[in-house]
Amino acid sequence: MEHKLTTEQTSAYNDLEKMNTFDLLSNMNTEDKTVPEILEKAIPSIERLVDAIYSKMKDGGRLFYMGAGTSGRLGILDASECPPTFGVPDNMVIALIAGGDVALRKAVENAEDNTELGWKDLQKYNINKNDVLIGIAASGTTPYVIGAVKEAKKSGIVTGCITCNKNSPLALEVDFPVELVVGPEFVTGSTRMKAGTAQKLALNMISTTVMIKLGRVRGNKMIDMQLSNKKLVIRAVQMIMNELHVDEDLADKLLAEHKSVRKAIDSYNLNKK
Repeated sequence: MEHKLTTEQTSAYNDLEKMNTFDLLSNMNTEDKTVPEILEKAIPSIERLVDAIYSKMKDGGRLFYMGAGTSGRLGILDASECPPTFGVPDNMVIALIAGGDVALRKAVENAEDNTELGWKDLQKYNINKNDVLIGIAASGTTPYVIGAVKEAKKSGIVTGCITCNKNSPLALEVDFPVELVVGPEFVTGSTRMKAGTAQKLALNMISTTVMIKLGRVRGNKMIDMQLSNKKLVIRAVQMIMNELHVDEDLADKLLAEHKSVRKAIDSYNLNKK
């Protein structure tokens, strides 16, 4: 079956080692340009998945990502950025990778081929029918992910996936498949390239849209962001100044008092009434 996967098909480019630097970069860029078009075609399927996630999370449900290799790392990247960007709890968006955290830096042998491990990992978090599980797998054949999705469905948990092959085993198992068929990679089989880019774009769209719908953005600002460094504190002060039309000193004072852009703005507006 593996030889039929689009992600495993031979690159349209040959003799890469004979290309000069400019040609290598230009040809990779030519391939990368096709990715946003694939995402555009997939917006309806992404929309269905987002709405399913929102319907659960607005009532307190959680979002789980799981994958192996690059796919797993991308899920962890997206999940880890939700708390600082949107001020949500660390356990609201949870990402798991085959082989555990050590697999973030180094491949863990045979971890992704275990059909039972994924569900065992999820059970540590007491995943239940109030939650949503998204399997991320460029090939759509990763046993770690497919095994977990199957068990999740048996438990009445809403499932989705992000994959880069059409009608993959993973997509056929989930409720809301997102298929981003980006075609053969510049380096044959290297799905950290176009497939990874497509998955990252999809994850950006999914988590950001869900968080906006959950009220974690006001206007176009990250009103609930964590103030974890000087740059973000400066941004927060500017947001308060722009929103309330106050000077920097007052904005700085409000932020120091309330430790949150949202609380600073809401408190000031409440006291004005």
